[in-house]
Amino acid sequence: MNIFTNNLITKHTLFIMLLIFGFNINAAPIPKAPNPDVKSYILIDYDSGMVIAEKNADLILPPASITKIMTSYIIFTELQNKTLSKNDDVLVSKKAWKTGGSKMFIEVGKKVKVSDLLHGIITSSGNDASVAMAEHISGDEETFSIYMNQLAENLGMNNTSYANSTGLPDDDLFTTARDISLLARSLIKTFPKEYKLYSKKEYVYNEIKQYSRNKLLYLDDTVDGMKTGYTKKAGYCLVSSALRGKKRLISVVLGAKSAEHRTNASKSLLEYGFRFFETHKLYEQNKIITEGNIFGGSQQKIKLGVLEDAYISIPRRQIRNIKTKYVIDQNLTAPVQKGESIGYAVIQLEGKNITTIKLYAMESIDEGSFYRKTLDSILRKF
Repeated sequence: MNIFTNNLITKHTLFIMLLIFGFNINAAPIPKAPNPDVKSYILIDYDSGMVIAEKNADLILPPASITKIMTSYIIFTELQNKTLSKNDDVLVSKKAWKTGGSKMFIEVGKKVKVSDLLHGIITSSGNDASVAMAEHISGDEETFSIYMNQLAENLGMNNTSYANSTGLPDDDLFTTARDISLLARSLIKTFPKEYKLYSKKEYVYNEIKQYSRNKLLYLDDTVDGMKTGYTKKAGYCLVSSALRGKKRLISVVLGAKSAEHRTNASKSLLEYGFRFFETHKLYEQNKIITEGNIFGGSQQKIKLGVLEDAYISIPRRQIRNIKTKYVIDQNLTAPVQKGESIGYAVIQLEGKNITTIKLYAMESIDEGSFYRKTLDSILRKF
């Protein structure tokens, strides 16, 4: 009897039999990531920061107007520190007014609000607005570039160098897709309210309406940023971020051959990440995860956890195959302060390490008595 053609065999019975004979319904293969014809790309999960797919992600390239993400990051930082206000007036210099490339069309000698210039930088990609803000914050664009490079270093952008606030060609202006993803993730995380500016499709200034060059904003309602760029040397570039449900992804595409190409490449990467990968919260902040041994303390065990929620991004239906190993300082000695990093969790999938998560002391442990320290000193030797 052919069980697949006999009408008396129900779907439920067939499902049970497939399981008995070892067929895994959940074992659908994950296809390879898209391979668009671009110089470099990276796709990351926002919550975990894990890389879902990449191609030449550490290739050093010119970023064009993607540079303005760092320009706006600095502006947001100054606003957060209250050293700048959105209502501040910015005097437009001749240099800002004359700056070539894309423009917001501000006029020399006029005063423009910081809020307007922000829209000009983010929505209109105005080089004139970028220079005006750089001069307002740092006095001149050269000093502003130093500020940009200091922030890049703090963010771990180890293969990035800034030479201006605009992205106009310069031999000392370069970055990588990986570094840009770090910057984009940090901006969204640090400035969630300000990030909403990146979702605007148009902006009117001086009776001139300008539209965002990020065509994904018009094609996909879940896309809410981020920035385009183009120069002859850099090609067409696009940083995109989309939020579907509680899951956010960030893609960076550098060196595409056309504006349409960068849009299609970015769209295919985002679709791949959302369709075939899942984000899971592994650990909740300030919750006890495990314990470690401690020598010479007022107690012999110390509780460990994470300081902020910890996530992983993995292929779909693989969460049950995740395994964890804890690596803790074997010579940990009191005193230890709460919040001190003293180990990490190694997350494994199919026998491979896919990420590590730092573990922190969830309590402070003082030095123990003379007797306790003496006993532990002896135990440590064995």
